Amino acid sequence: MTSQTPEQIYRARCARFEELRDAERIRSRVLSTARLLAFLAAVAAAVVAELSPGPLPIVFTGVAVVAFVVLIVAHGRLRQREQRYERLRALNEQGLSRLRRDWSALPARPAQIEDAPHATDLDLFGRPALAQLLGPTATPLARRVLAGWLMRPPDAATIRARQQAVQELSSQVELREALAESAGELESVRTEEVDRFLDWAESDGVLARKRALVVAAYVLPVLTVALIVLDATGVIEPPLWAFSILAIAVVSQRARAVRAALSRAFEKEGIFRGYPQMLEALAAARFEAPALVGLQHALETEGEPAASAMARLRRLMHLADVRHSALTHAIVQVLTFWDVQVLRAVESWQRRAGPSVRRWLDNLAEVESLCALATLAHDHPDWTFADIAEDGPPVLAAQALGHPMIGDGDRVDNDVTLGPPGTFLLVTGSNMSGKSTLLRAIGQNAVLALAGGPARAASLRLPVLDVQTAIHVQDSLVDGVSFFLAQLHRMKRIVEAADSAREGRPILYLLDEILQGTNTAERRIAAARVTAHLLRCHAIGAVTTHDLELADHPDLAQPAQAVHFSEQVRRGEDGPVMTFDYLLRPGVATSTNALALMEIVGLD
Repeated sequence: MTSQTPEQIYRARCARFEELRDAERIRSRVLSTARLLAFLAAVAAAVVAELSPGPLPIVFTGVAVVAFVVLIVAHGRLRQREQRYERLRALNEQGLSRLRRDWSALPARPAQIEDAPHATDLDLFGRPALAQLLGPTATPLARRVLAGWLMRPPDAATIRARQQAVQELSSQVELREALAESAGELESVRTEEVDRFLDWAESDGVLARKRALVVAAYVLPVLTVALIVLDATGVIEPPLWAFSILAIAVVSQRARAVRAALSRAFEKEGIFRGYPQMLEALAAARFEAPALVGLQHALETEGEPAASAMARLRRLMHLADVRHSALTHAIVQVLTFWDVQVLRAVESWQRRAGPSVRRWLDNLAEVESLCALATLAHDHPDWTFADIAEDGPPVLAAQALGHPMIGDGDRVDNDVTLGPPGTFLLVTGSNMSGKSTLLRAIGQNAVLALAGGPARAASLRLPVLDVQTAIHVQDSLVDGVSFFLAQLHRMKRIVEAADSAREGRPILYLLDEILQGTNTAERRIAAARVTAHLLRCHAIGAVTTHDLELADHPDLAQPAQAVHFSEQVRRGEDGPVMTFDYLLRPGVATSTNALALMEIVGLD
């Protein structure tokens, strides 16, 4: 076990990969110069051979040409290594940005599935966002899978299995890095493109319905070569091979289905980049967590590893690339019926491996998602994995719970308990004291814990919950929805979720200053009714309010577990100075700060 901190690990790896990248860069310049010299030598030798025919200039020309080709190949491989080291350096630089909470330096994480109110309220996606703290998920399927995990918690057994896998992966820096680096080549691929590829892999081929075309693809090229040989040896006089070539050209031109099938199979070459390397790295890893072992064992079909099958398909793709060179394609097509030969190999792959591809990529996406949560655990070794409760009344109990998106130097942690049913946490306090931040801290940690990842707490125990929130409700000018009506729609959604959860999964509600936008008396009555209904539905949750009289409402006084934040105001030479410690205290708030804030901003 390394004694280095995550920051030290990232800095050391950044320096290491930067050094390797720079070394490859120097070699690249040397090879680039050597390529130029080999090219000039080949041209000079060719000129000499033309002016002074002889074996030596011809041999020298051949050697120079071969050297030029070898240098091109070597330079290409060297450039690939250079780019790989740069991607690895950038991945570790991202790690440092996560630790610093430098949101602008981290890629935005848009939601990959249908949005839900609590995703916006809890800042799950976008920038800044909770998802930016997780490790990279470059493949489109992984981004969609991880978003689903954050939005919809599974059963308790699945959460525990993920926790075990995440804990094991958190120490496997090299594996997580290898997967992320290979997946980087797929970052620009969209989910729809992968979906189309999977639809093609699972579809039927076209050649099975075109037996005559397959027979022609075998017979006509053999016949053409035979006729050319017979004509060259004088066995036959007329150039009958011309008619055979003409037949191939005509049949090729009419075989639109073949060209369409090849285009559909290889319409997005970028889909194939990265996947073979990722699958190979995953197959070579050693796991103990049952979830990881199961995912790893599912990456083969008929005894062939998924990595080999995907690499074979990519090689076939390169064979099909001949179509992009008109002259070369025309020559090989009339001699071999190239398109049909390639399509036969592709459809053979499709029949054998196609039905398994979706499973392979889905499993790989799950491993990527586990690695993203494992990166969070690696970055924050003092965070905890939740104890998922399955018996007793639903209660969320946390010690030293803090907001995950706030760094260690600025975050203030608090002990928080929500539940049992029939009670709720009533949070009061003045403006800017930390009430909304507390709700987001509770919600984000619940989301992380229920996804199988670590939570920012010393300890956390909770059941599987359906998270419902009303924190950042907005009006809509386009839809003609006022702020108050938008809040009503949100409350209706939460109440309906609580009603449907009476006999099933309990809900966790987090309500921030609910039903603002109407007069105080009616708001108090409405807020009390909504909260009382949630209490009857055995839901657990927290409600923040500025309305201190809400704590004395006859329906809420007994079930309310009142806590508050406070501020410290002192008079300075330039007026009042306000500070906050963001520590939860028992009871209802006893101070307000609106008038002091008015004075601070110059509205005395």
